[in-house]
Amino acid sequence: MDHTRDPCPWVILNDFGGAFSMGAVGGTIWHGIKGFRNSPYGERRIGALTAIKMRAPVLGGNFGVWGGLFSTFDCTVKGIRQKEDPWNAIIAGFFTGGALAVRGGYKQIRNGAIGCAVLLAVIEGVGMGFQRMAAGSTKLDAPVAPSEQVLA
Repeated sequence: MDHTRDPCPWVILNDFGGAFSMGAVGGTIWHGIKGFRNSPYGERRIGALTAIKMRAPVLGGNFGVWGGLFSTFDCTVKGIRQKEDPWNAIIAGFFTGGALAVRGGYKQIRNGAIGCAVLLAVIEGVGMGFQRMAAGSTKLDAPVAPSEQVLA
């Protein structure tokens, strides 16, 4: 269990803010380039700035909602299961994908939930693979006994 993280009510707020910031920064870069490329030659700078002002906060908000919902479901699943393992993230991803697709109907809820759970399962699997790969290089070997020297 990770004791360096804040307790669950505070980690939800932290994840909301972190996800919003990540989406806003990424949206600034993405929409800045997009606005620059789609503007006429004389107005590229202003086109980039306009696109950033219009779309970057929206992308940040979308990231924030996803991150906050995921963190809320993750804390809920940890509280119910009373253990911390990769299944918590997969289950929380399932619920997050389903909750975000609620307006689309039953099929979209199913597809969103399964798609998000698969994405989180892949992320968790890759993370576990990297952990195992890194742990193998730090395995300690038993020290070799010094050979007896023959005094002549």
